[in-house]
Amino acid sequence: MRKLVVALTALVLITASCGSAPEELSGIVRTPLPSVAEVSLPDAGAEGTPFQMKAPPGELLLVYFGYTACPDVCPTTLADLKKALAAVGDDAEKVTVAMETIDIERDSDDIIRGYVQSFVPAAHGLRARDDATLRAAADAFGANYSVAIDGEGKYEVQHTAHLYAVDDQGLIQVTWAFGTQPESIANDIRLLLRDA
Repeated sequence: MRKLVVALTALVLITASCGSAPEELSGIVRTPLPSVAEVSLPDAGAEGTPFQMKAPPGELLLVYFGYTACPDVCPTTLADLKKALAAVGDDAEKVTVAMETIDIERDSDDIIRGYVQSFVPAAHGLRARDDATLRAAADAFGANYSVAIDGEGKYEVQHTAHLYAVDDQGLIQVTWAFGTQPESIANDIRLLLRDA
């Protein structure tokens, strides 16, 4: 009889745990956590006012480096982020989203702001005024990019397809690679907000 009780208890515990969210972050956690607290970029929606790479106290800042003419990776990432924020629910109000364009010649302030806000209405479009500023910010995050024009006059753009979660100390808590499922991002956001 005792074996039966132990077996039933184990079955109940296994069944109960199947529906629960993972307690570990699914994104990439770097050690030590990189600091971007000293990084700021011009906010395209606020006449170039410096936008600091720190979340408000107890909240999160999600940062993405991309460009508006991106055919697939950028819109997919932002669509996945939109789904993740919807899954988070009311706590999504504690998440600020910012996208810095890596194509600063073609993406005007209005273009980058309108683009990112078409996915997340309260998001900040960021646009560095020169490549040195952009490069320094990207380096701090561990992001890379290149924008070149080939012999036929066509733009060739490459960039790191990562989404970064920054806390209120300016530390990158987690990095999500392209293709991370919205459910995984949402679960990580919940965990980070819980621990903020």
